[in-house]
Amino acid sequence: MNLAQHVSDSEPAVMNNRAILARAMKLPKSSFCWLQQVHSNKVVRARPQNLGVEADASYTDESNQACVVMTADCLPVLLCNESGSMVAAVHAGWRGLANGILSNALDKFAKTESVFAWLGPAIGVQNFEVGDEVRQIFCRQFAANAQAFSLSAKPGKWYADIYQLARIQLEALGVFGTYGGDFCTYADAEHFYSYRRDGAQSGRMASMIWLQSQA
Repeated sequence: MNLAQHVSDSEPAVMNNRAILARAMKLPKSSFCWLQQVHSNKVVRARPQNLGVEADASYTDESNQACVVMTADCLPVLLCNESGSMVAAVHAGWRGLANGILSNALDKFAKTESVFAWLGPAIGVQNFEVGDEVRQIFCRQFAANAQAFSLSAKPGKWYADIYQLARIQLEALGVFGTYGGDFCTYADAEHFYSYRRDGAQSGRMASMIWLQSQA
């Protein structure tokens, strides 16, 4: 059930999997805004003409237009406002978090204090080992980010809690309704793909959000 076209999978198989997903969600295949994710901080409107564009988040205020991000250890963040008039999906790996992808996505909403966030399946802290340079990047941004890192047994290495990094950033940006964040893609091979566990040809899963048509 791999949904990505860039991991050396059979193209017909990937397109069939996407068709299965569309049927399960009861949406036309044309409703899905599949992005070419490049660990950037670029946010685009989810619309047919942006299919395949290089970006790492999409947003929409149109019904039945699905914002989609693919992950296999990176953090998917789904956003919606309290009034149910705007949604967004964000691919938030550590590079995206460090470069402001969440802030850029939230800029599309009128009031961040009325936005809810859901943190989807990502790699857990016990399996996400990073170098000291990554820790320094985050600690320079917010002093509170230091609490999201714990020392590894390996010299110069740290375990990073990507969920906590996202929560700290979301709170600093005015979002206080944050949910999810209790998965580990690396540890749960039965349910999730994991790049760190399976290598470069690991499949990708999709996290998506859309406004249901009232018709």
